[in-house]
Amino acid sequence: MSFELLVLAAQPAVALSVVREMVDHCTGLAHRDGELDPRIVAFYEDLRAAFPDHPPYDPQSAWMSAPLAVGIDHVSMSISHSPRGSEAVSAVCRLAERHGLVIYDPQGDEVTGLQQDYRTTVPLGD
Repeated sequence: MSFELLVLAAQPAVALSVVREMVDHCTGLAHRDGELDPRIVAFYEDLRAAFPDHPPYDPQSAWMSAPLAVGIDHVSMSISHSPRGSEAVSAVCRLAERHGLVIYDPQGDEVTGLQQDYRTTVPLGD
């Protein structure tokens, strides 16, 4: 069993409608072309240093699918419901805050990190 998280290179003061547009685009079939957002690059490098997503695969990996899906403005993760998965979620939250990124939780349709507030979850809504 797994759950998904999407980390986005949205600006901290962005409107919810812009986050929704980013989520829709990042989870769609066509991804944006362009330069990688340096915050996404730094986040991904820090995350995979602690939780590798390339071979050799750890049998206790936090990831249900690897490598992680990375775009120019996002990292998408399918995380296992396990102690290692819980550790990965904590790392994702800590690293997103460090790099000024927004976290989207599709299970609850919620966003964390707007206005650089990582303690408050905001319903994204339609």
